[in-house]
Amino acid sequence: MDKWLVIDLEATTDEGGWPVKDMEIVEIGASLVDREGHELDHFKRFVRPLRRPCLTAFCRELTHIAQSDIDTAAPLSMVWEQFEHWLAPHRPRLAGWTSWGDYDRRQLEQEWRRHGLASSLATAPHINLKQRFADTRQLKRAVGLKTALQLAGMSFQGQQHRALEDARNTARLLPLAALPNAQSG
Repeated sequence: MDKWLVIDLEATTDEGGWPVKDMEIVEIGASLVDREGHELDHFKRFVRPLRRPCLTAFCRELTHIAQSDIDTAAPLSMVWEQFEHWLAPHRPRLAGWTSWGDYDRRQLEQEWRRHGLASSLATAPHINLKQRFADTRQLKRAVGLKTALQLAGMSFQGQQHRALEDARNTARLLPLAALPNAQSG
């Protein structure tokens, strides 16, 4: 059975947003699912940012992440090692990974470079599920996760802008996105 990894990140920001180059990951949520979007396993960790360790009021309000959660978290280098350890037994059956939009992929690639981290995801296929959903539905433009769920006759479950909840909701749309079949190896 092919598995898909759905990843969502929360990052430092402020009202009006910051360029990706200025953002740092503060939470990683990943849901390992089958092609029907059923969760098989999950990963969730807070991450302590190094350049701007204090969350803005806007970021705390948006994500419902407390400063104390970040203060006690490990830095990305340690959290990513935990993530890779968690992913290792699933890697042989991993068809690829996906996120809602391209931000998560770009942020991860930036952080891998910034911290000199190796990742098994660097060589795995990534699918922008937001764009795939829009293409499959023949939408004029891509829509947000909550809107996509509504278009699919679903409602958002859990707290928006929390990494694992966003990943799980994204996974619910996986069966509607016409994913490619994994290459047999």
